[in-house]
Amino acid sequence: MSSIEKHTFQAEIQQLLNIVIHSLYTDKEIFVRELISNAADACEKLRFTQASGTAIRQAEIPATISLSADETTGTITITDTGIGMTHEELVKNLGTIAHSGTKAFLKQLAEDKKPDVGLIGQFGVGFYSAFMAAKRVTVQSRSFVESEPGWQWVSEGTGGYEITPADDLPRGTKITLELKDEAKEFAEKGALERIIKRYSSFVPFPIDLNGEKVNTVQALWTRNKSEIKEEDYNQFYQFIGHDHENPLLRLHFNADAPIAIQSLLFVPAHNLETMGMGRIDSEVNLYCRKVLIQAKAKGLFPDWLRFLKGVVDSEDLPLNISRETMQDTSLLQKLNKALTGRFLKFLNEQAEQSPETYVKFYTEYQRFLKEGVVTDFTHREALGKLLRFESSSTEKGKLTSLADYVSRMGSDQKEIYCLQAPNREAAESSPYFEVFRERKFEVLFLYDSWDEFVTEHLGQFDGKTLKPAEKADLHLNDPKKEGALSEDAAKALAGWMKESLGDRVGEVRSSQRLVDSPAVIVDADKYMTSSMRRMLKAMKQEEGGAGAPEEKHDLEINPAHPIIVRLEQMRQKDAALAAQVAEQVLDNARVAAGILEDPRAMLKRMNQLLERVLA
Repeated sequence: MSSIEKHTFQAEIQQLLNIVIHSLYTDKEIFVRELISNAADACEKLRFTQASGTAIRQAEIPATISLSADETTGTITITDTGIGMTHEELVKNLGTIAHSGTKAFLKQLAEDKKPDVGLIGQFGVGFYSAFMAAKRVTVQSRSFVESEPGWQWVSEGTGGYEITPADDLPRGTKITLELKDEAKEFAEKGALERIIKRYSSFVPFPIDLNGEKVNTVQALWTRNKSEIKEEDYNQFYQFIGHDHENPLLRLHFNADAPIAIQSLLFVPAHNLETMGMGRIDSEVNLYCRKVLIQAKAKGLFPDWLRFLKGVVDSEDLPLNISRETMQDTSLLQKLNKALTGRFLKFLNEQAEQSPETYVKFYTEYQRFLKEGVVTDFTHREALGKLLRFESSSTEKGKLTSLADYVSRMGSDQKEIYCLQAPNREAAESSPYFEVFRERKFEVLFLYDSWDEFVTEHLGQFDGKTLKPAEKADLHLNDPKKEGALSEDAAKALAGWMKESLGDRVGEVRSSQRLVDSPAVIVDADKYMTSSMRRMLKAMKQEEGGAGAPEEKHDLEINPAHPIIVRLEQMRQKDAALAAQVAEQVLDNARVAAGILEDPRAMLKRMNQLLERVLA
């Protein structure tokens, strides 16, 4: 009587094999990861069983995983010294739906009507990925139970499989893949090593390839922080971040709710986007039980945190059939929210506990935080706490937070005032700053071209509205000065200037906030500032348009300034010369506001005025 047992695959298993072989995986190399993961699970089960005090066959042999590749024969062998399988377990695990969950998996495929959708981590059907690359698979296994014999399982993936007794097998499982002609590349040692290092570097058991250990870096994120040295963190970062420098910041944390997370995140020392490297992609890799699920995982963090590098590991993830993306969108959103919230909390802690380090981080990565303020409503308030600016109350080069600004506000100040300028000197000499200096109100100086958009999107902080200085409704405490024009004279001059300047200006009116400047430009749109208009125009030109048409701006004049006082006198005597001076006052104000694009007419007029003065 023959000792060979011939079995037929259940219909669902055969259906699954057809899908796996022909259309399931987008990358055939995944089979190596799946078989190593199964081997790691077998080793983990052995460790658990041994820890429970149960008797173990060959207890002196440690749990390990080894691979061998033979290019000559075109075979790969994967061996583990894990828990092994009995005859019944071989039939149940590799031939029926009872254990693998294949029926539920196929139901998932039918519901989604997509051949590449399913949950391999949940249903445990990864073994069958071997048939993508192999024309024949042989499994030799012996259980940890002392009284159980060894068995051999063989299949070509079509119809069924054979089981025969196998004497003198050690504990564990050995899988031999006879590769198809088009998959012989996987029998090359270099190819296998690359796949193992990509997906299985952090499997918690030694992995040998042709006698050499492959996984040499530990999964630091799973260890207790108190056990890890700084040099270990730096070495790990350089390995996963492909960076020769040490990181600027590091966050190592675990969380249990709303989802189990083990994470180790790094901020590189330098922002690559500002170093001419173009837009970068996130380099945070997603793992499940130390096995790589998705490199540079999408959706773990909002796009404005794309500078982060590191690892996120969660045992709670339902994974798709190829373990390449996460299936549950709501779970991904929970993960994103938990990770982002924890990292923002970490940055806030750094700002309080190590302000010098935080300033280094802010100097490198402020643009990302500002991008978050503009694009991420959920975290906008938390991001607002992390913004830093120079202000009129700080020394040059010293940054302050919005919280510190609010703490210094007097009882008569209701808004947070901001002034866009290229540098501190320009800000302090700006006509828009004069009333704040006179009233002793602090102003934040915004040097980054993005800043005004950022403060506009932030809107308010701690209940205080952020207000552009040129839009602030502030007046001097005592606007009347000796020698200033009377209210009627100032009103009459403003009317004449509007008539003389015509379409070049919107309204002309007397100002109650100028101290040292003769005039100032004010945007007629109460929501638009001159710097915002400049940026919008530049953006339109970059897109290939001609830019926005020139806008009319209002002009406010200082009735106490000598130029304005003498202009009123001049218009009575020499209206033509006064008209030229009025045009020059307007253009000077436009220069101060940074909105004069073509200075040629102004320069020609200025030369004419100089001729008159020097005649």
